[in-house]
Amino acid sequence: MLTSFEGTGNEAAALGSGPLLATVPRGYVHRASVAEVLLTGWESDTAAAAPGAPERFTVRAQWPRSHALFAPAHGHQDPLLLVETIRQTGSLLSHAEYGLPFGHQFVMWDISFTALPSAFAVGPRPTDVELRAECANVVRRGRTLAGMRYGVTVLRDGLPVATGGARFSCASPAAHRRLRGGRPTTVAQRPPVPVGAARVGHTDPDNVLLAATPRENLWTLRVDTDHPVFFDHPVDHVPGMMLIEAARQAARAAVGRPDALLVDLRSEFTRYAELDAPCLIEARVLRPETPRELRVDVWGTQEGERVFTAELRLAHG
Repeated sequence: MLTSFEGTGNEAAALGSGPLLATVPRGYVHRASVAEVLLTGWESDTAAAAPGAPERFTVRAQWPRSHALFAPAHGHQDPLLLVETIRQTGSLLSHAEYGLPFGHQFVMWDISFTALPSAFAVGPRPTDVELRAECANVVRRGRTLAGMRYGVTVLRDGLPVATGGARFSCASPAAHRRLRGGRPTTVAQRPPVPVGAARVGHTDPDNVLLAATPRENLWTLRVDTDHPVFFDHPVDHVPGMMLIEAARQAARAAVGRPDALLVDLRSEFTRYAELDAPCLIEARVLRPETPRELRVDVWGTQEGERVFTAELRLAHG
């Protein structure tokens, strides 16, 4: 089945950006704001695959040259646009190709990528990428999707520049209410004072997720449920993308390189990070394998329990 949401014509050629005229419906990727939708189309490649092979899809995306949070810097697009593209791909395919009803909740267990720095080079136009997705370990509960793992190869200008993947499970509205019913979706108190924005590679203090503690390389997570990107719509826990950005900020602060480019990420989520309890973010700098590489492990704990871990590799110089 071909589902592209694309157009053709002279007006597209005049823009010089190919046939893109629209994004996929925002509900497919669980975003309230159209501006936060990165995917522009998809199609199934499964018919050409060998019998019994994993199902394959081609997903198209565009990264803007300007973003309220993940803005280009030092000649590179923000790598977290790639992470969000991978996340949106799983959501899109679940609804559009596997028939998951709207209203079901996603529980992300892990998400990862590794990329060449050239994947993020800023050009004169928005960055168009293509993801070749392969879905495996598809689990159903009755006829309804219950979870899967998927991997992606990311192409830019027809060349592979990154790989990645994620694993998630799905919960029906009733199951989610039984598990999470009554959890708050807002935080009443103001977040603690942030560390300096420049220290973590930002210019706007509202985008800083770390508050200092007396210990070196240990911070308190700043949770602001009014943040227009992390809390694009009400949720009852700290979103995974927020934890990943906190890990990136912690890694940059720990190595003292706010301009370092994230080129490899391995993250796992072990439990919900609640909105109404302090969450501590800790970083440990590892010995690099090459002179221009920085390796940092980051983890988050809440009420003595580990909520996520992340292994990050950053390039500099």
